[in-house]
Amino acid sequence: MAKDRTTVFFCQNCGYESSKWQGQCPGCREWNTFAEEPAAPKKIRAGAGAAKAGLQSREPVLLADVCADESQRTSTGIHELDRVLGGGIVAGSLILVGGDPGIGKSTLLLQVCRNLAKSGRKVLYISGEESASQIKLRSQRLDRQEQDLLVLCETNLEIIRQVLEKTQPQIVVIDSIQTMYSDAVSSAPGSVSQVRESTGVFLQIAKGMGISVFLVGHVTKEGVVAGPRVLEHMVDTVLYFEGDRHAAYRILRGVKNRFGSTNEIGVFEMRDTGLAEVPNPSEYMLNGKLENASGSVVACSMEGTRPVLVEIQALVCRSNLPMPRRTTAGTDFNRVSLLLAVLEKRAGIQLSACDVYVNIAGGIKMTEPAIDLGLILALVSSYKDIAVDEKLIAFGEVGLSGEIRAVSMPKQRVEEARKLGFSTVLLPEVSVRTVGSVQGIRVVGLKTVREAVRFIS
Repeated sequence: MAKDRTTVFFCQNCGYESSKWQGQCPGCREWNTFAEEPAAPKKIRAGAGAAKAGLQSREPVLLADVCADESQRTSTGIHELDRVLGGGIVAGSLILVGGDPGIGKSTLLLQVCRNLAKSGRKVLYISGEESASQIKLRSQRLDRQEQDLLVLCETNLEIIRQVLEKTQPQIVVIDSIQTMYSDAVSSAPGSVSQVRESTGVFLQIAKGMGISVFLVGHVTKEGVVAGPRVLEHMVDTVLYFEGDRHAAYRILRGVKNRFGSTNEIGVFEMRDTGLAEVPNPSEYMLNGKLENASGSVVACSMEGTRPVLVEIQALVCRSNLPMPRRTTAGTDFNRVSLLLAVLEKRAGIQLSACDVYVNIAGGIKMTEPAIDLGLILALVSSYKDIAVDEKLIAFGEVGLSGEIRAVSMPKQRVEEARKLGFSTVLLPEVSVRTVGSVQGIRVVGLKTVREAVRFIS
């Protein structure tokens, strides 16, 4: 007789299950991701599981009869977070918040809990990493006014389910999902099986009881949430904190959102009293810009519906190495290499023997093609040691033929530049008609890279 399997192998990236170890995962094609774990017990049939979870019988309904009222969203009391969520918290949603250690995940969610409790909603903060006294100390540091916030320090899923059924909160925060465990799974907390099982339990609770659940997720050294990739597919919204935890700013970006756009970002500043909103990130990113410095150009990128102005810095110098250095920070390395080739071929500027360093000031990451024109101008400015007018801003996509192509929402970009006191804007010529005339700012349309180079020379 065949023996029952006591252990199986799971892919730590996608959750693929195999009876033996494999070098490459057949599911996600990643290498060396299989880990051995105890086999999960047999699951109960779907019908009984639905009845046990308290779910209604599955009967089809007309889509026209489904009620979907946007006014049912709950504001977190933090405008930047509401923007990323798409307008607020949707009842019964499952939200995953990831980020590096110490970047502010627990701090932000504790501030959200305090705001919601202050507005009269029943909020439960479940911690598997901190004691109640530690949470109290952190809460006092953020705000000394005490609120009706429920706190539970527990990691057992069965006990947590009983507490939720008894207290019936409206908002629940789980800090963190990697510390939760179920007695039905014999593997250790934080393993692929436990993380997947725990997320499945909270998914049933969120949808079955109509509770909005925030999950805090640890990240790996690659910057993704630890555990199987299926974890991100199970939740409704995935939010990531970006930025250096030693810097003052934090950027909250939505990479998945079933209830809103994934292009919005929220900008925060870390203070001793917690995370404070930055209502005008453009002004914040341009703080400290040096006047009359070569290799520095301001460009405009769109993050959802919000235009963000950033300073692009470039340093071009002669190289003594057989293979010159190419270093980028805050933008795509391959995109910079492409623009260097366009400058050599279409503008006649020889950069093959030069070291090139490109940086987006402020540490923010920008990958939109609209910053191509700003990158081109910064590289030429540094190469020729010519300072670009500090009141000049540029945006536009650069093609391989050296043409400057149109980008989305040029009107909003020009209006943002005018608000911050810029006097000249360089943009694709095809976008000039869309922008029209804007009082207080000079609009210059460009067709090719050669025209852009001649303008600053």
